[in-house]
Amino acid sequence: MNLLNYVGHKSQLYRVEEHRLIGGKGDGLRLLEIDNGQGLCMTLSIDKCLDISRLSAHGMNLGYFAVSGYTHPSYYEAEGGKFLKSAPFGFLTTCGLDNVGVSCTDQGEVLPVHGSISNTPAECLRYYDAQEQIIIEAEISDEVLFGRKLRLFRTYEISLHSNTFTLKDRIVNTGDQLEAVCLLYHLNMGYPLLDEDSIIHVSSAEVKPRDSHAATGLGQWKEAQVPTVGYREQCFYHACTEVGEASIEQPKRNTKVLIQWDPQVLDCFTQWKMMGVRDYVMGLECGNCYPDGRAAMRESGILKELAAGDELLYEVKITIS
Repeated sequence: MNLLNYVGHKSQLYRVEEHRLIGGKGDGLRLLEIDNGQGLCMTLSIDKCLDISRLSAHGMNLGYFAVSGYTHPSYYEAEGGKFLKSAPFGFLTTCGLDNVGVSCTDQGEVLPVHGSISNTPAECLRYYDAQEQIIIEAEISDEVLFGRKLRLFRTYEISLHSNTFTLKDRIVNTGDQLEAVCLLYHLNMGYPLLDEDSIIHVSSAEVKPRDSHAATGLGQWKEAQVPTVGYREQCFYHACTEVGEASIEQPKRNTKVLIQWDPQVLDCFTQWKMMGVRDYVMGLECGNCYPDGRAAMRESGILKELAAGDELLYEVKITIS
């Protein structure tokens, strides 16, 4: 049966629409609104690395949206911790490509918190449907005069038959020097998917606390609490050696989000646990490094580097059931 025979415009079945915000700190920000016709709705911020600002299934919100709300990249400040003033986080914030985690100095270069790629507008945007999927494609430049020259080619493949999508990234060194490449998919779970009844799973063979404070909560890493006054964030580092899977299930809503990746390629998994009042979020974050800054990654021997003309391929699959 050809469903297109029943409609005037295919947007009655599924849609991709480009919008621009008006007013406030988000003024001028371009958004791509996607509805796959099966209950999955997502918003991509074109001017912020084509990251996922919002994600919902059957009307239920799945991600975390920080107090800053939609913020145009012109408000981005790299110094100190000012990154947080313009970071909505959303369901996905891409961290990198020059740095992930704390600000640091590496080989004489001062690097900002989580790098600057998430505040870089996408170029060459293209969207279409093919092979029963919605395809979204764009390029994001991390190229500097007399410096690093990396280009991110980003593709989303969104199913038209199930609430599943895959993010595929290709990073190319377009320069003539060996370059460090840091990448972390800051995937942020929020209310009502996340609350004290949520069931959290990570396919880890070993779990380590990031620091002494996180060590105090190691025994409760898979447990969420109610929003707690004065809560201090905790991070746990998971070694997923054979299978790369993390999930969060909300039994009251009979909803589950499953994240899958290749742990041989994205070999570092960070769990960010923040149970604060209004700052209530669980990050399930696969990446090629941990959020301790590029200098620490170099010192530990796990920093990834890319030769001139070479490329790296990364893929993350999200399934909502």
